[in-house]
Amino acid sequence: MNNDFKRIPYGISDFKQVRKENKYLVDKSMYFERMERAGNFLFLVRPRRFGKSLFLNMLEAYYDINEKDNFQELFKGMYAAEHPTEYRNKYQVMHLDFSCVGSDIDNLSSNFNNYLTGQCESFIRKYAYLYPKGCEDEVLRGKTGIDMLNRLNNVARDSGCSLYLIVDEYDNFTNNVLNVKGQQAYHDLTHGTGFYRDVFKLFKPMFDRIIMLGVAPITLDDLTSGYNIALNMTIDSRFNQMLGFSEEDVRQMIRYYKDAGAIKPEVTEDSIIADIKPWYDNYCFAKDSFGREPSMFNSDMVCYYMSTLVDTGHKPEEMVDPNTKTDYKKLRNLIEIGNMTEERRQTIYDIMHTGYTYSTINSYFPAESITDEDNFVSLLFYYGMLTIRGTLGAMLKLGIPNNNVRKQYYNYLIQAFQQIYPIAVSQLNVPFYQAALEGNWRPMMDYILKAYHDTTAVRQLIEGERNLQGFMNAFLSLDPYYLVAPEMEFSHGYCDFFLLPNYTVYPMVAHSYILELKYLKTDTTEAETAQQWTEAVAQIKTYAADHKLQTMLHGTQLHLIVVQIKGYDVVKMEEIR
Repeated sequence: MNNDFKRIPYGISDFKQVRKENKYLVDKSMYFERMERAGNFLFLVRPRRFGKSLFLNMLEAYYDINEKDNFQELFKGMYAAEHPTEYRNKYQVMHLDFSCVGSDIDNLSSNFNNYLTGQCESFIRKYAYLYPKGCEDEVLRGKTGIDMLNRLNNVARDSGCSLYLIVDEYDNFTNNVLNVKGQQAYHDLTHGTGFYRDVFKLFKPMFDRIIMLGVAPITLDDLTSGYNIALNMTIDSRFNQMLGFSEEDVRQMIRYYKDAGAIKPEVTEDSIIADIKPWYDNYCFAKDSFGREPSMFNSDMVCYYMSTLVDTGHKPEEMVDPNTKTDYKKLRNLIEIGNMTEERRQTIYDIMHTGYTYSTINSYFPAESITDEDNFVSLLFYYGMLTIRGTLGAMLKLGIPNNNVRKQYYNYLIQAFQQIYPIAVSQLNVPFYQAALEGNWRPMMDYILKAYHDTTAVRQLIEGERNLQGFMNAFLSLDPYYLVAPEMEFSHGYCDFFLLPNYTVYPMVAHSYILELKYLKTDTTEAETAQQWTEAVAQIKTYAADHKLQTMLHGTQLHLIVVQIKGYDVVKMEEIR
């Protein structure tokens, strides 16, 4: 294999490092001119791990006056090099990353002051040659970060200097305060004379241009009078594809490594797309872009997959990047803020059961409104847990974008169930193997349904079929041998669960399953129970007769399983021949 090819910058957010080490880069510099036309004060929310930090680092290199002589070296071959704007390399750039402030909530004020002080010191020393003598000392005499920022503002204005502010993770530590300390502590930080609000008051009059990125619009709304934002780019169709990769971006990457001989000949471009699309694709952030532009892939996830494929010669064993496995905690924090946790849990159950919900997206909302149902759904959208899948009148159809996100929902549910009743999920490893390789499905179903009984007998989170569906969804998702497809559409209806063989990872899987779960109320009569069973058997046979099913089995033996549950007890469970 030829090793003379560009490496994939997985986990790297330093643009200059990417360019100097000749790593692979998807060009997003065409958005600089769009941003300039859009306004001087911009704000964008995108989910985590979507390439925000690398984009901002590239933006800094483009506008930094100190990088003027390096422009051609850094941007050679990119759109910006062929179409430079009049503001290219015209600014002194202050780049703040609020994730660097730390997570020590009790010492937040002093930590923020120390961080801001250090950034002001670095800034004035970096650009001291552009100021009259004595200006550097004047700024450094500041007693606090805010004092230094004020002094820097004065010397910059007196000297006629143009300043650009980049803020990454603008909401990082404030969201930590909201999650850990609650709404009152958050209110004190972002309202009145809170130090964070005081800093934001300085930004707009001080800087000629500002771009701020984060993962949720909560903080910004609470700071509106401190930073009067001009344009929210988040749901603006002009910037829908600014972060993340389009399918064409991904295909070009695959072709590059195929042409370089870095991917085995038998691994085709289409097979890679078919493999990653259900896991990393389907993001849409602007209503006007839906159906008109390609959906977007999560760029970090694509880089994770491709770097493994190129470096090892095979795809990752786990499609979900292990670095994202703690992201379910973000979902848990969203649900548990305030006093409406049960209502939000029900929203999660509904979304998992159907795969979507209908709502509007609120551009901004204060922290005290975070418990409103519509705001909760908006937060799920901003966190990347939902994406635009269509419209219904004035409402948006917001759906789970892909399997990667669906796993996060499942992880949350598993943790929620285990808080009620401890379940040793590792005990499912052997039953999963037996079902997939031997066709012995009973140990798997017996274990999950006993866990359901034990959990539900302690406390029914949500009564009835929804709880059963959510429980089965969560625990079947742990099975590595299958891709769990709830509500799969077949002839004349939707089956409850189709266990689709994960044949690209485990080609030895010999058995597949359709599961039909029927829930009975505790007062159901014997006649009604028998009638329901008869209907379920007929229904599952209809699903099995669907002609498209055979193309999905990959040569495995199909098993049809019907389960009848009354309350939290199994009444009947049989394989239908």
